[in-house]
Amino acid sequence: MAAKPEILAPAGDMDCLRAALGFGADAVYLAGKSFGMRSSPRNFDAQELRAACALAHSKGKKIHLTCNILPRNGELAALPAFLMTAQDCGVDAFIIADLGVFEAAKRYAPRVARHVSTQAGVTNYAAANVLYNMGASRVVMAREIPLDEIAEIRAKVPKALEIECFVHGAMCVSFSGRCLISSYMTGRDANHGDCAQPCRWKYHLFEETREGQFFPVEETDRGTFLYNSRDLCMIEHIPALVQAGVSSFKIEGRAKSAYYTAVTANAYRKAVDQYMEDGDPFTLHPWIREELEKISHREYSTGFYFGGEPGQQTGNGGYIRRYDNVAVCEQSVDGYTSVISQRNKFWVGDTLDVLPPSGIPFEITCISLTNEVGENVDSAPHPTERLTMLADRAVPKGSVLRRKRE
Repeated sequence: MAAKPEILAPAGDMDCLRAALGFGADAVYLAGKSFGMRSSPRNFDAQELRAACALAHSKGKKIHLTCNILPRNGELAALPAFLMTAQDCGVDAFIIADLGVFEAAKRYAPRVARHVSTQAGVTNYAAANVLYNMGASRVVMAREIPLDEIAEIRAKVPKALEIECFVHGAMCVSFSGRCLISSYMTGRDANHGDCAQPCRWKYHLFEETREGQFFPVEETDRGTFLYNSRDLCMIEHIPALVQAGVSSFKIEGRAKSAYYTAVTANAYRKAVDQYMEDGDPFTLHPWIREELEKISHREYSTGFYFGGEPGQQTGNGGYIRRYDNVAVCEQSVDGYTSVISQRNKFWVGDTLDVLPPSGIPFEITCISLTNEVGENVDSAPHPTERLTMLADRAVPKGSVLRRKRE
């Protein structure tokens, strides 16, 4: 069997980082305060980046730092200090899209591995070999490449060159993330991490002689969503990814929550571990697939991996939400009592779905709730409120609690 792939999870802040490390990621990718392709998350300043690297390394895990914007001339002066600081903090790899940044990283941070971002648009073995000869230790494949071509690339590049592929998360309507729609419509540059996501908006048609009158071009009675890509989900195709020679399974979502990170990292961790143990023929445990229905997502697809295109979600521009993350367990006190921090409202008597650090979900019934002044309460209505909960089963520290929507 091929080598066991890395699970690479996203983190937009320290909570997400802890979730990724706690629920099975081998490595985490994140951004500093500049040069990263996501400006909406909180991201990491130098002090936080140093702490992130120390935490990951203490668990035998790695930190990959995104340095993947397409910089303009005026931004280059700040690049050497950024790269040197990142190396000093202990990052294990840079994710780079621009050749100038790639060469600068070699000069100013020579101890840090260089990975080539999906935004570089690597679609063939010739490009991958050139990048390897320039010093890349990993290439992140363009998302438009089918698995059979990835397998061919794997066969025609050095074994030392790792291949990273996205396996889960939002898809972009543009080629390998290079898009000008946001810049054109809002002035926010997607290639500098500030995408306004106009691909998710609702569109109508205007006729130039009928000012103020629009004509719906309706895919459904809810409107028209011209560019609204489905989400990627490859959880049921772990064998095909492994056999194609993919070194790292990358989960999209640095702008998403710690809950999302925990659930996705755990699902792919369990799926990979199961396949490496069971081998072929392989049947994924159904509960692992079901976990990915417990996060907000658009309609799932397998992207470009099996030919064709993933297509668009035409029914609406939003998410499918079947579960709410209602709490995080801060402390398991004794017996069936725990201290929780509320995330969304729930009630005494509710059946809650628990994802513990072991990664195997189970259900509990909330028997009682007590607030911080010792009062019994019927519900948990206040965001981040700390409560003592009695359930019919012990809830381990670090567990996340979900409630199925009615």
